[in-house]
Parts: sequence; C-alpha cells; structure tokens
Amino acid sequence: MRGATAEADEWTDDAPVSRHGGGRAGTWFAALLLAGVSTVVGCRVADTDGITPVPQLLAFLPWLLAPTTVALLFAAFTRWRLGLVWSLAVLAALAWYIEPYGKTSQPKGAPVAELRVLTSNVEFGQATDELIDAIREQRPDLVFVQECEYGCEEKLEQAFGKGNSKGDQGSYPYRQAVEGAGSDGSVILSRHPLKPAAGIPATMGMPGATADVNGHEIRLQLAHPMPPLPTELSTWREELSDLRDYAATNRTRPTVLAGDFNASQDHAAFRRILDAGFADAARLTGDARTPSWPARTAPPLGAQIDHVLVSRDFAANRARFLDLGNTDHRTLVVDLTLFKSP
Repeated sequence: MRGATAEADEWTDDAPVSRHGGGRAGTWFAALLLAGVSTVVGCRVADTDGITPVPQLLAFLPWLLAPTTVALLFAAFTRWRLGLVWSLAVLAALAWYIEPYGKTSQPKGAPVAELRVLTSNVEFGQATDELIDAIREQRPDLVFVQECEYGCEEKLEQAFGKGNSKGDQGSYPYRQAVEGAGSDGSVILSRHPLKPAAGIPATMGMPGATADVNGHEIRLQLAHPMPPLPTELSTWREELSDLRDYAATNRTRPTVLAGDFNASQDHAAFRRILDAGFADAARLTGDARTPSWPARTAPPLGAQIDHVLVSRDFAANRARFLDLGNTDHRTLVVDLTLFKSP
C-alpha cells in the first residue's frame, strides 16, 4: 500500500517535485514549450495578430503541433498531470484552427466567362526567365507579378508585348504597372483589354486595373503589402487594412485580388479581407493549406501567403502551385469561372 500511495503521489496538478533532476528539467521544458505555443494560440482565439514574434509564428500555426506533441510526451514522461491536460487542450485548439477558414458556396446565375489567373513573386526579378516559361506553358489570361523590377518588366515586354514573335496566342498586349527597383516593382499582364484604375498606395507597388473580359468588367488589384518584419508590423497591418477596405468597396462587383499577401489564413488582418466578402480560390478548390513560401522547404514545410482572392461572382475549379526556381515563392495558378446573376 505504501508503494502504491507513493506512486500515486508522483502525479500532481502542479509541477512535480521530482527526486531526479532530469524529471524536473523535463517538466520545465514542457512548460516552456506549452507557454510559447499557448501565447500564439491565444492570439488566434482572440482574433488578433499580437506582437513579435506572434505574427511570424502564426504563419506556421499547423506546425505548432510538433512542439505541442513534444511537450505532451515530456509531460507524460515526468508524470505532470497538469501538463498532460494543458497539452491536450492546446492540441485540440490547434486541430480546430487548422481547419480551412471561410465559407464556400457556388455562385448563382449562369457562367459567362472562364479565366486562368497566375500570380508570382519573382524575388527581385531573379525568376523572370522561369516565369516566362511558366506563362508560355500555363497560358493564363491574367498575370500578377510581384517584385518585378526594371529588368523583369523589360523582359516581360520583350516576351509578351505587342511586338513579340509568338503571335497573338503568346501576347499580353495590356499591362498596368508600378515601376520600381528591387521589390518595389509590380505588374499586371492581360490578354484582355485593360483600363487604368487607382491602385493602392503602399511601400511596394500594388497596381490596379479594370479588365474587359468578353464584355464583362472585372476589377483587378495586385496585392503586395510589407512582410511582418519586427520593425514593420504597423506598416504590415496598415497595408493589409487598405486591402480590406478595397475588398469591402468592391465586394458587389466581379473582382480578382491576387498576389503575395505576406499573410496566411491564420492572420487576423488577412481574415478580415475574406470577411469583407471575398473567397480564397485555393480554399474553394480544397488547397487552403498548400504552402507557397518559403519555396526551399515547401511543400513539406511552409505557409500559404500567396493567394488569389475572388468576389462571390466566381467559382474556382482548379489550383496548382508551381516551383520556378530562383525565387523564394511558389507560383499559384487558378482556373476561375465568372457567373452572372439572373
């Protein structure tokens, strides 16, 4: 009886007082892991992005299952009852929030146009040649290119401008761009006529346009807000808020909002764009958790921060992520169908 009682006493609601230093160390290690993960999960529950390092870690929310599982194992090994309950609660919360965000529904009315959209961050123009090959292979109707500096824009003009040697099938005679060096330049290419539209003023170029697709006007907006660097969090929030305002303004007309959002569905600032009346095309096709960045470790490990968002007039039929090389982002291609309400 004495032995059974002593064994039972080793389980406690508080951190156990172990006679072995290794057990005490294991308990504290589990507690530190759980405290860190719980802070991130708590911000997700509270619908806020918090402060550094929470926004950076939120992008990798599904991967927090790993440290939580490690904490669970250490809690079991050291017989820390509170740690076991804590670990299981955090795992349950993570499982809940890993589910894709946003509703899916089929637009009403008749289909009136088919569109293929490609978005690519070419990392300071380094992947321009690979992008050109991808465009020729995928033959999208609309192309959104981020970090397209002067050399990138010149190459795209030579490859797809009105005077290119590929003929009409290979040309993108319409474009709207914000010129710039390094990461500041961005461009929208289109097979369909474009009219200039006010873009969104931002640190990096975010041009806008209106496309005429078989007589149907579609608003286009390229997205490329600042990344959530520790010193740029306020700018990141402000520029995502501007994208949310754009979405709210254009929710009632056909609109495509595409690019490198530097945010995933686990960021509150990005979810507010969806809540303004838009759907993530990758979510509609069942690819909401397919990583697009960093390309070096994706798809096994990464976050989806490159998106094609569409107003409720669109259905998404297929999404695929391409590995181009010479860029830290994967390229996203989606097939869309535009519906017109009766």
